[in-house]
Amino acid sequence: MAAPFHTLRYYLADHPSVVGFRWSHAGTWGSTWSFLFTSLAAYIFSAVALHHLLRLVSPTRRRTGIPLCPIPAAYSLCMAALSFTIFLGTVLSAAAEIRETRWLWRRWRTTAFEWLLCFPVGTRPSGRVFFWSYVYYLSRFIHALRPFIGILRRRRLSSGSLLSHSAVIFTAFLWLEFSQSFQVVDILTATLVCAVAYGYRFWTAAGLPGASFPVVVNCQIILLSCNVVCHVGVLPLHFIKGGGCNGIGAWIFNSFLNVAILYLFVNFYVKIYLRKRNDAGVGAGKCTEKVKDT
Repeated sequence: MAAPFHTLRYYLADHPSVVGFRWSHAGTWGSTWSFLFTSLAAYIFSAVALHHLLRLVSPTRRRTGIPLCPIPAAYSLCMAALSFTIFLGTVLSAAAEIRETRWLWRRWRTTAFEWLLCFPVGTRPSGRVFFWSYVYYLSRFIHALRPFIGILRRRRLSSGSLLSHSAVIFTAFLWLEFSQSFQVVDILTATLVCAVAYGYRFWTAAGLPGASFPVVVNCQIILLSCNVVCHVGVLPLHFIKGGGCNGIGAWIFNSFLNVAILYLFVNFYVKIYLRKRNDAGVGAGKCTEKVKDT
């Protein structure tokens, strides 16, 4: 059992590509601001264009969606495996960084928990943790393909979903560009929740019985709650620790993005709840009318 674990730890935390990673505009793919804004603009334009193209091709009354067969299930399985790999790699890499740099923490006057939330000022985007932060950043582009599946299946375009995915990509870019504090905990919670949510989606897409409660919605609520708690925890550390936390400016901007995502999430599910409640009320009214008629 020890040999497979050491092999796994080597490839996920001790491989030269992981240890020697360095975020730079010249040597890292997708690391420039021009790439970020161009890709986000192309992403939103492609989704809107596909939506309107399908509306032109298919009449409104007969718009039923395109059968995608096993594509959604395969996509969910791929995202679940990728998310869990990033989660495991981040755990092993963070443990290795803590183990190897513990001797420096007396100088920084910090602890392992504080380091996870608050990088010391002067931290550079290099090494194991930032390698997996970069992988997470790239994986968000794959994660952003989900709205296209919804457009093809239901012919509906969710502007909130597009903005949410774009904000997540932008946030992951800021983590690397400014060596932002708090990103380790955020990556761990986000990838673990995504692994569970996409694993459940694959489970139901494969025809297996689903749970009696909304698993995906609960996963999103847990993720947003963890983000709020961690964001609140960074602020006092920034003022208490000498020198503050690295990338606090990006953290402030990231906080505004998270508030916007939280607003879109709450607004979306409140509308769904009210719609279901209205439908239930209409259904109950019809039943009452039928009883009176009989």
